[in-house]
Amino acid sequence: MNQITIQVKDPKKTRALVSFLKTLDFVEKITSSDLLEVKPGNKERDLEFSALAGIWANRDITFDTLRQSAWPERS
Repeated sequence: MNQITIQVKDPKKTRALVSFLKTLDFVEKITSSDLLEVKPGNKERDLEFSALAGIWANRDITFDTLRQSAWPERS
């Protein structure tokens, strides 16, 4: 088995590359120390929000409360 290391600057492109690599039948395993497993849709947004959990510690903040404070006219 051969192993390669790739460093990618853009997190979105990293996710795209990982998604592509997973489609290849000869790729056995994909690992990374700082790669979040992301599925398309709202899960991606939730994971990105959760990655910032430390700055929201001990605060009752959700996507909805952030949206309401950012765009009160839409509430």
